[in-house]
Amino acid sequence: MKHKAVATSAALLLLPLTACGGTAEAGDGSTITVTVGYQSKTINTVTAGTLLRSLGYFEKQLNALHDGHTYKVDWQDYATGAPITAQMTAGKIDIGSMGDFPLLINAARGKQLGKPTRLVSVTGYNLRGGLNTIVTSPGSKLGSLDDLRGKKVSTSVGSAADGTLVRALQRAGLDPDQDIEKLNQQPAVGASALAAGSADALSQFVAWPGLLAFQGKAKVLYDGAQLNLPTFHGVTAREDFAQKRPAVLEAFLKAQAEATDYLAEHPVAAAEKVARATSLPAEVVYLYNGAHGIATFDPAIKPPLVSALKEDVSVLKSAKLTGDVDVDAFVDDQYVKKALGPTYAKRLAATPAPAASEIWPKGATTTRTFKSPAELLSYVGKHRSGIRAAYVPDATTGTLWFADQAIWVTDGDQLLPFVAPSTAQAYVAEHGGARVITYADALERAS
Repeated sequence: MKHKAVATSAALLLLPLTACGGTAEAGDGSTITVTVGYQSKTINTVTAGTLLRSLGYFEKQLNALHDGHTYKVDWQDYATGAPITAQMTAGKIDIGSMGDFPLLINAARGKQLGKPTRLVSVTGYNLRGGLNTIVTSPGSKLGSLDDLRGKKVSTSVGSAADGTLVRALQRAGLDPDQDIEKLNQQPAVGASALAAGSADALSQFVAWPGLLAFQGKAKVLYDGAQLNLPTFHGVTAREDFAQKRPAVLEAFLKAQAEATDYLAEHPVAAAEKVARATSLPAEVVYLYNGAHGIATFDPAIKPPLVSALKEDVSVLKSAKLTGDVDVDAFVDDQYVKKALGPTYAKRLAATPAPAASEIWPKGATTTRTFKSPAELLSYVGKHRSGIRAAYVPDATTGTLWFADQAIWVTDGDQLLPFVAPSTAQAYVAEHGGARVITYADALERAS
């Protein structure tokens, strides 16, 4: 799909925009076009974008308004949140979805230009930060964040993945401005740079790390869940649009909730739909969006996510991407509360599904869960030709990962998977007798 981007990075949003006439809402009084900006390949926004669009729920909700108008939806696909914000502040997009750091830039830019926006719902989230990952090439000798000193690291400045990189380096005692050479690149460009050797590591958001690992083009250096800080994507709307067309916004949020329920009830079918729309492997989509995936989907704006958003402001300020952001003024849950009615309280109180080991058999429309990673390995050993994908949760962070890409540790009769070398080594250091083994050895031990 042709992108209508007017900016390629969050940094460009700080530059003045030329005056733009008109708004995203077009029509002759009887026909109204609602413009939705989304990121098809940022797959933990699918309930407000890719999946929602494929299901047609928003259009159905608009048709049910019966308010004398005919509605059309213009879906505009972008690679990142930055161009969505630029189009929103130009009055050309009504509703958009993006990650937590871009949401803050959206809030800041809207206020700066007198075109305020509001956070009206959440799409996917991970309470520990597992949606962002730092990866290196498969043959890289880098084994820890400290090894990044003096290296070139690709990321998208102003994104949640950049925030993870900054925080992770700071915790490791590195200065993210001085101790690495940061390459500000779009995800696809960064992936190419990693493959070409012009970048030593890549810090990116869903679904790029999982995709590269699945393709055998990357291995994990750092699991974002090691930060233990929530990360999420959400839906933002122009304030003037929300005030003029509250019923339309509520229709969108009802449709988003329906798409969320569909994903929860039909996770494999949802993964296949998203895969067809994005050309991403369904196995990668399921890693993030599956029944026990890295992302949890819920439109409710949960207090821990709002608190995390407030903590994110300092990171963007230090990078000179925003000034102060009034998060409380930006967050506006009145529309989603009205749209979901009495079910909102239940969604607000809901918690993520517990971590679990999971097999997707070839040709199956459902998956199988196992009580332990060892049981999963035993099954894989007996059905190797019949496995489409096998997933296991990190023994310490709970982040789901591909079983054949995980780092395995043996500890007595336990077989424990880890996403990153540092978490595996930390476990080994604390448990006498534990040691790292290969995936092949793990399969052999489980048989």
